[in-house]
Amino acid sequence: MASKYDLTQRIAPHLDRHLVFPILEFLQERGLYPEEDLLKAKIEQLNHTNMVDYAMDIHKSLYRTDEVPHEMVERRAEVVGRLKALEEAAAPIVTFLQNPNAVQELRADKQYNLQMLNDRYQIGPDQIEALYQYAKFQFECGNYSGAADYLYQYRALCTNPEKSLSALWGKLAAEMLMQSWDIALEELLRLKDIIDSKSFSSPLNQVQSRIWLMHWSLFVFFNHENGRNQIIDLFNQDKYLNAIQTNAPHLLRYLATAFVVNKRKRPQFKEFIKVIQQEQYSFEDPITEFLACVYVNYDFDAAHKKLKECEEVIMNDPFLGKRVEEGNFATISLRDEFLENARLFIFETYCRIHQRIDMGVLAEKLNLNYEEAETWIVNLIRTSKLEAKIDSKTGAITMEHHHPNVYEQLIDHTKSLSGRTYKLATQLLEHAQTQATR
Repeated sequence: MASKYDLTQRIAPHLDRHLVFPILEFLQERGLYPEEDLLKAKIEQLNHTNMVDYAMDIHKSLYRTDEVPHEMVERRAEVVGRLKALEEAAAPIVTFLQNPNAVQELRADKQYNLQMLNDRYQIGPDQIEALYQYAKFQFECGNYSGAADYLYQYRALCTNPEKSLSALWGKLAAEMLMQSWDIALEELLRLKDIIDSKSFSSPLNQVQSRIWLMHWSLFVFFNHENGRNQIIDLFNQDKYLNAIQTNAPHLLRYLATAFVVNKRKRPQFKEFIKVIQQEQYSFEDPITEFLACVYVNYDFDAAHKKLKECEEVIMNDPFLGKRVEEGNFATISLRDEFLENARLFIFETYCRIHQRIDMGVLAEKLNLNYEEAETWIVNLIRTSKLEAKIDSKTGAITMEHHHPNVYEQLIDHTKSLSGRTYKLATQLLEHAQTQATR
């Protein structure tokens, strides 16, 4: 079952090859597939990069030999030669960038910088383009730190919007591969702003860029301390949610998980449940199916079964199953938070539609034994605004339902009206501006 819900084959086509390696490492560690198959997959990916030494090491491990194919030896010599040539071509601009006093002469005005570099240092467009090629080659060789630095400098000098955008994608990938999550988040948000404001040759290209951005963002959002809020802010925007529904429904797993583990229930949650309801027949995943069981079908027996599957999915997902070392033990913190909040979802919904609840039945639906369920519910009633009483003699929970009056219901139904109106007006304005520029 573990590999049944693995999304690697759906996610990998939307990633840079280098970003696939951490996923393959995770799958190898979890043993979801035969190790031989994963090693072959790594070599297949490496054949399209310049990390020849890494490919040689994997080849030796896979075939248990100290010999490597002649093609790899030739490829290595070719990479070294190409690296030296690019290093020489970029030498003038690299030397300039390594001089702190010279770099201080740069200004925010790119045209001024280009003129100054040409007049004082004889550095022209060819040398700046050489810096881009050198940075890109460094990235392909696995030198992510050097690539990130050079791509940052290149963007400060580049006047070609397309090349600058390409450099930003590369910078983001490099920062993620170095696990510099704060910087990666900054680059991610910068890239989002460009994608949303840029004029694309067709709407399809813009949608594709958004899909790529969301796939890349998974690395950041499930490693950054504020990522679980950020993923909801990004994925739940209409333009991005539409892209998910039409082209990448598997990403609903991650948005659903973020909603479940979020400490405060977001106002968008009700609308997201409608999306789950719409997509429940086009995409099957235990985490989205769990929410459908609780909030759409009110099938608590099915929710109980899905909760066990959700735990398995989280443990074997490369983004959700991150292990945190605590002394001699490793825990999956997101799994624990998910199960805790998921039980709360079941409890709240079950209580909402029942007046009197048998503790034994509820314990079974929460996947807890009787004593654990009783302790969990007592603590929940103490810490929440839940109006309930436990009868220890009969082993039952009695709910005291509060029915909102008409005024409260009216406020609840209209409180998001202004936001929807603003969103609609913004979309109409954007459409009008697009038509005007054509």
